[in-house]
Amino acid sequence: MSWRKEQRRAERGYHHGNLKEALLQAALGLIAEKGAAGFTFADAARMAGVSPAAPYRHFRDRDELLSSIAQRGFEQFEATLTQAWDDGRPDTVTAFERVGKAYLAFARNEPAFYSAMFESGLPVDHNPTLQAASERAFGIIRAAAERLAALAPPGVPRPPAMMMALHIWSMSHGVASLFGRGDAARRKLPMSPEDLLEAQVLIYLRGLGFPTDRRPTGQKDPAAATPPPVPPAGAPSGPWGTPK
Repeated sequence: MSWRKEQRRAERGYHHGNLKEALLQAALGLIAEKGAAGFTFADAARMAGVSPAAPYRHFRDRDELLSSIAQRGFEQFEATLTQAWDDGRPDTVTAFERVGKAYLAFARNEPAFYSAMFESGLPVDHNPTLQAASERAFGIIRAAAERLAALAPPGVPRPPAMMMALHIWSMSHGVASLFGRGDAARRKLPMSPEDLLEAQVLIYLRGLGFPTDRRPTGQKDPAAATPPPVPPAGAPSGPWGTPK
């Protein structure tokens, strides 16, 4: 039949296992253009230049394709946050702020990944691989919050480190989603998203009685001398929901 000939012609360019990657890239382009809910499995096949049946060789359905994109996004997100923490050391407050700004940068520079990760409506808890990737990314923020909590003055009441991590995540995510994203849904601000987030974090920390003054150059902060530890079990189920 003619459609089989067309299918063979369309798939001829995807030897050696690169059809899967072509579909992922096609879906990323569609998400950037239409949002995570704005494309179909057939749209991804068409964008990749293959038949509607071809994607089933690698993905069960559209949700599995979208899950693969979200997982890759969380892996890149984790690496971005880890690098930001390292760049801000040895000062814990500076490193913590760098993590928040890296959150904004990721939302701005990777809008398709960001949409797949946080706006797709995927049942993340039903996908162990995706859930693990999202929890590893959140683990950077949680571990950084634990380091920051260690700086609390003795006798000053403070929320648990997990709650602090969720507070900071909420601030970062709110600024990123409203003002820092890289697509048409971005709202205008009279200041930069980075300045807005920095002010929010400083107000929050000062309200808790945390020291926020910068140390002189070269003076070490023991709490930030090493990378954040691996967080204990019980990180929020994802993407980063209610703690277990």
